[in-house]
Amino acid sequence: MSVRKLKPITPGQRFRVVNGFDAITTDKPEKSLLAPLKKSGGRNKQGKMTMRYKGGGHKRRYRVIDFKRDKQGIPAEVKSIQYDPNRSAFIALVEYTDGEKRYVIAQNGLEVGQKLISGPGSAPEIGNALPLTEIPLGTIISCIELRPGQGAVMARSAGTFAQLMAREGKFATIKLPSGETRLILINCMAAIGAVSNSDHQLIVSGKAGRSRWLGRRPRTRPVAMNPVDHPMGGGEGRASGGHPRSRKGIPAKGFRTRSRTKDSNRYIVERRKK
Repeated sequence: MSVRKLKPITPGQRFRVVNGFDAITTDKPEKSLLAPLKKSGGRNKQGKMTMRYKGGGHKRRYRVIDFKRDKQGIPAEVKSIQYDPNRSAFIALVEYTDGEKRYVIAQNGLEVGQKLISGPGSAPEIGNALPLTEIPLGTIISCIELRPGQGAVMARSAGTFAQLMAREGKFATIKLPSGETRLILINCMAAIGAVSNSDHQLIVSGKAGRSRWLGRRPRTRPVAMNPVDHPMGGGEGRASGGHPRSRKGIPAKGFRTRSRTKDSNRYIVERRKK
């Protein structure tokens, strides 16, 4: 995986850094796994704007991803590694021996022709999905379930990974990408390896128009607003804005908003770092 810095032949390309797409093997998605994706433009069912700074963007089709990996014990061959416009990670098209095709999140190092398998008894190799009971301690994992059968919800974005630290009783201790250490039931599934496209964090868009292509409209800085519009607005001259806070007045940058009585607090061994 690599990134490319473009020659500054236009102002928009001067600082632009793009993905090399070395791992991508085809640009044609599997038609049977595409679904329509409707945009709301930040409006609710009455047509009123409920979310600012959303709208526009390129038309997309959703790629139906198999997060559950519930076709267990049946080998599948990686047919291609593809780009997905709906996520930062690359996806892999796999074909099972019975002919069924599915998309899965591609792990770093996954190659065309490689065999994947999921379920108990699978080898702890890149791309395979196993219960936490059968994964060796210290292994780098991704696409982790929070509840058995729920499907992967953690460590799914580009370059992310977690580490299996320990097992005790019916819980496994996982160190998550945020730095949080957490207990997860040992019969939850996880995929072996880190998520692909780790260079995603190095990409520089180069111009404001690329944000518009992604469906993001221009955002007004709170400091530039009037006092009636935001707690950080107003002031004589170029005032800094005081303490950082949201439009509703909730402090930001270090203020903890997680409920102290939240039920899942007991599963968190060590909180993420500030």
